[in-house]
Amino acid sequence: MPTTIITTDDLREFKLELLEEIKDLLAKRSSGNFKTYLKSSDVMNLLQVSPGTLQNLRVNGTLPYTKIGGIIYYEAEEIQKIMTENRVQNKTV
Repeated sequence: MPTTIITTDDLREFKLELLEEIKDLLAKRSSGNFKTYLKSSDVMNLLQVSPGTLQNLRVNGTLPYTKIGGIIYYEAEEIQKIMTENRVQNKTV
């Protein structure tokens, strides 16, 4: 297996490319080009919860959803709002 030598110039170029991609992602997010509606699998990955927990959040009314056919959609902005509203602030004495 041939060896590849990485120079500081290569690292600098990689850093600039990475920063540019991050800027593009942030610009897309602020301009609203991110997904508006998420499927159940996306929400489970985002919140790191099991299918059963996600179903409980739907059933008890914590997460509002829309069902079209057999597919359940969640509004990304609504999830962010619920996460903010349920934030727990630890108080130090």
